[in-house]
Amino acid sequence: MSGRAAGDAAVHPVLLSGGSGTRLWPASRSLYPKQLLPLVGERTMLQETALRTAGEMFAAPTVICNDAHRFVVAEQLHLVGLPPRRIILEPVGRNTAPAAALAALDLATAGPGALLLLLPSDHRIADRAAFHAAVDRAAAAARAGHLVTFGIHPERPETGYGYIRRAADPLAGLDDVYAVDSFVEKPDQETAESYLASGAHVWNSGIFLFQVSAFLNEVERLRPDILDACRAALAGSRDDLDFLRLDEDAFAACPSDSIDYAVMERTRAAAVVPVDMGWSDVGSWNTLWEVSGKDAQGNVLKGDVTAIDAADSYIASDGPLVAALGVRDLVVVVNDDSVLVVPRGRAQEVKDIVADLKRRDRPQHVTHSTVFRPWGHYTGIDAGERFQVKQITVKPGARLSMQMHHHRAEHWIVVQGTAKVTRNGEAYLVFENESTYIPVGSSHSLENPGKVPLRLIEVQSGSYLGEDDIVRFDDIYGRN
Repeated sequence: MSGRAAGDAAVHPVLLSGGSGTRLWPASRSLYPKQLLPLVGERTMLQETALRTAGEMFAAPTVICNDAHRFVVAEQLHLVGLPPRRIILEPVGRNTAPAAALAALDLATAGPGALLLLLPSDHRIADRAAFHAAVDRAAAAARAGHLVTFGIHPERPETGYGYIRRAADPLAGLDDVYAVDSFVEKPDQETAESYLASGAHVWNSGIFLFQVSAFLNEVERLRPDILDACRAALAGSRDDLDFLRLDEDAFAACPSDSIDYAVMERTRAAAVVPVDMGWSDVGSWNTLWEVSGKDAQGNVLKGDVTAIDAADSYIASDGPLVAALGVRDLVVVVNDDSVLVVPRGRAQEVKDIVADLKRRDRPQHVTHSTVFRPWGHYTGIDAGERFQVKQITVKPGARLSMQMHHHRAEHWIVVQGTAKVTRNGEAYLVFENESTYIPVGSSHSLENPGKVPLRLIEVQSGSYLGEDDIVRFDDIYGRN
């Protein structure tokens, strides 16, 4: 992997890794949104976004994410050899303008001329070379004082995207960079067709590049309330392991607004770089069907799927066999705890299902049956009155917190690896095909001292089995 630039010469990628996990449910959930999933390749969308910014032009990435996603985000970037410069944890979501302001304030130490590249982490960009060329053109414009956005050459009269109308002629001395004439909201079909015919409109990608100092000056002029709140949130921040925790009260007081509304639509310095780079926001199952490889019948089939006389459908299973006969234009997505069936043309409405699940307090909108923790993960296998069964996997060298439960006992059966168990101050090893028992109220910890993943079956029994029945005494990951 090539080296990294530094200081004013570098382009500093800032990856926005938020999301509520609604549009691609049931694959994505609020605790595991789409950027953390391998939807369009073997790597996750977050990893692909980070790898897109690997090279001599770029500095190490900064990530802004939800507190609940912090360990997964950190691990995914380390797995592809791109440890982040910093991971900033938002205590609450406040949209893209505060996120950009936070990143700019944080990067100001790199030099007043440092360039900030703001990137959603859940977009697909198929042509990396075209992306790099567009960043190079945008960097020249940003050094000249422009706040640059990237406009995608429209392929169709799309009504689901916002548009940018560009000036007729390029900016003086800048190759294929145009002043922004106006930002346009999502149009109706007839208007979208006129935009496509005009040749002057591009899709708004939501990707931006600007000098830190130029952007902060514009936020100071246009939205000083946002900038003041972000300054206060950073002033009261604290380091937590590899993460930066913002002052919760200060950031909660920050107005919520997009960078488009707060700055780009009001500044006189907005410029756009038109580009064709195989971009998609992967905003629905239908969009994912459009950008995925298909068989001769137009189907995208993933997992254990048999399809006969099926056409133009997206059918995926993470678990049981799915057999489809005589179906057309469907999305069928099967997890071990949920099944989605929807016409492709109504895939944008999946968020309404998630809203209904949330209203009815169903856990499927929040998390999968497999839940990731900094030490590994666990999967729910079975549950009933006064019991539940889980499979627990602990990474080599990882350790669960020293903890106790008021209402449940636990039985652990090791099926792979060796467990180091500490119970009421006594430490001992449990080998494959052996078990141990943790009584109610006992302090205990579980550690994997080996070099292979530790897998065990946990049987919980008791009057209350919720995950909030945990009293932590000591935790190497800084969780309360």
